Amino acid sequence: MSDDAGGRRPSIRDVARLAGVSHQTVSRVLNDHPSIRPETRDRVVAVMAELSYSPNRAARALVTSRSRTIGILAASATQYGPASSIAAIEAAARARGYWVSTANIDASDAQSIPDVLSHLMAQSIEGLVVIAPQVRVFRAIAAQRLDVPYVTLQSTDLDPDHTLSVDQIAGARMATRHLIELGHHSIYHLAGPQDWIEAEARMRGFLEEMSAWDIPTTAPILGDWTAEFGYYAGRELLRYRDFTAIFSSNDQMALGLLHAIRDEGLDCPRDVSIVGFDDIPEASHFWPPLTTVRQDFAELGRRCVDLLLGGGADHAAPAIMPELLVRSSTARAARL
Repeated sequence: MSDDAGGRRPSIRDVARLAGVSHQTVSRVLNDHPSIRPETRDRVVAVMAELSYSPNRAARALVTSRSRTIGILAASATQYGPASSIAAIEAAARARGYWVSTANIDASDAQSIPDVLSHLMAQSIEGLVVIAPQVRVFRAIAAQRLDVPYVTLQSTDLDPDHTLSVDQIAGARMATRHLIELGHHSIYHLAGPQDWIEAEARMRGFLEEMSAWDIPTTAPILGDWTAEFGYYAGRELLRYRDFTAIFSSNDQMALGLLHAIRDEGLDCPRDVSIVGFDDIPEASHFWPPLTTVRQDFAELGRRCVDLLLGGGADHAAPAIMPELLVRSSTARAARL
């Protein structure tokens, strides 16, 4: 049947509806896109035959026109790492003549993931970046069928074929090794939230480096990324003074630790050395200026866009190495 009951020729959306796919998927079938699964292609072709669907040249041009838009699906976008990643991707995309459409999900609401994906796909995005630091979000996304090239940031072994990351483990090992080489053997680790991928990787790096030097460790303290938590954790730890250094999983918690040390009438780094992670813009203005691990978010953004637009989004990419910035918050260990 070439026309419906109202005399209208079948459209690409009619094909999509009957085949149970998006109209973008039908477009990719028409263009023989390699990302389409054979069974999906067969189903769409069968529906086209049933409807006698054959797009004319003008309609096909509209269907296959490029949106020059990259979608970003983000969770916890107000945190420094995700926010910096989004800004870096936007800058890199603009340099390539692309726009970015960012949609935020509620990490605690599984239904928000397919809803946001549908919203982005309706904008005919040409590629997708997933910035969702929580393990549970990546697992939910893995269950979705993405029919555009995509890159996941910091997903590590959760999606190894599509991930792009800064080597969090290496960064944590750098921070811990720096303290050990200064003579610190009594080191605490103030970790991030348990469900966060970066927090787990930094914790792992800390433990691996301590083990490599055969130094006993205490259980890491699980924090929430905030300076307030760092302050109260520091006040509690300083009641016992059984350490000379703390590696904090981010700079904000390190700021709280510095505040707690000062409130106890102690000095950093004379009494306690502190290392953070991220190198937030304010880190060099803390007192004392914070030794920390810097992530190159600009390079992360450039590589992410290059992978999407260069056709390499279906292959594992080498991790970006972070950099240890040594400032005044660390010094040689004093005796306990």
